[in-house]
Amino acid sequence: MNRYWTLADRPLPPWPDAETFELREAPMPAPGPGQALSRTIYVSLDPYQWGYKRRGAEAPGAPCHARTVSQVIESRMEGFSPGDLVFNTNGWSEYALMGEGVARPSYMIPRVLDPARGRISLAVGVLGMLGLTAYAGMVLLGDPKPGETAVVSAASGGVGQIAGQLARLRGARVVGIAGREEKCRFVVDDLRFDACVSHLSPTLTDDLRAACPAGVDVYFENVGGALFDAVLPLFNPGARMTICGLIAHYGDEASADARAALMARGKAIFDDRGVTVRDLFVGDFVAEHHAAFLAEMAPWVASGEVRYREDLRHGLEAVPMAFMEMLRGSNFGKTLVQVGEDPTL
Repeated sequence: MNRYWTLADRPLPPWPDAETFELREAPMPAPGPGQALSRTIYVSLDPYQWGYKRRGAEAPGAPCHARTVSQVIESRMEGFSPGDLVFNTNGWSEYALMGEGVARPSYMIPRVLDPARGRISLAVGVLGMLGLTAYAGMVLLGDPKPGETAVVSAASGGVGQIAGQLARLRGARVVGIAGREEKCRFVVDDLRFDACVSHLSPTLTDDLRAACPAGVDVYFENVGGALFDAVLPLFNPGARMTICGLIAHYGDEASADARAALMARGKAIFDDRGVTVRDLFVGDFVAEHHAAFLAEMAPWVASGEVRYREDLRHGLEAVPMAFMEMLRGSNFGKTLVQVGEDPTL
């Protein structure tokens, strides 16, 4: 039998709780022509997945969507053989099919992994879509230059920790915004940002201003809300802002448009100072940039030039709680759950 988590048959709350998900069993799926069966090793948990659920993007009763690292068990799919380690989208499930007729986001293309390039869990982190997200949003859209100041919100998270290091590698002064004190220390001591302020501080606005005495040239936005309001008055003329996520608003009413509200609050400063605001959708960058990004990033990770922290949990049963803690900011690093044996360890 195959076990998997799906949404319970009840209205979704603004934020998930213990009654939101249901663990089910089903017969093991068998691959048809052009398909492969794989067992899940690592499940990636990311804030965007809650948006998927609230928008009704998942079929009722289907496993919750997630990017995964898996191992092929049986294959009728060209280019994939039993034993291959793959990036795919098995979701919150112990086993799943991939290939022809299997629903997935178009840009999340299954690929065989090379363990020589780094730990296979990194394929759903710094050496995967999260890494490409940071690269696209910071390097390609933000374009930090030597001597400029780049600010990254959710700086200790899966994307933020990469985005800030990429800005540092391009000569920018990097300021992170994180939560509790140990996260801020990690951002400065381990990731080598120049400074980090806590969004839990009652003096966040003053703290950020003190950390950015020359203003802000690049802002990598993962959160929105009060963090955006603190950054807004610090934008320099010609600054660039990349909107990667607005996690503070993921529990808003379904009819709310958080981006439109953010743009309205910022309009006067954006217009006066010529601030460029760009939305980031990683799918736009996969075909043209993923291979080049991986060729550049893998050696940096191997050498320690880019560092990456994972918040690893164990067991399929742990997935919902890990997901809820990640949305609340209780995680520390990139959140993922190991649900099956990793043969490379």
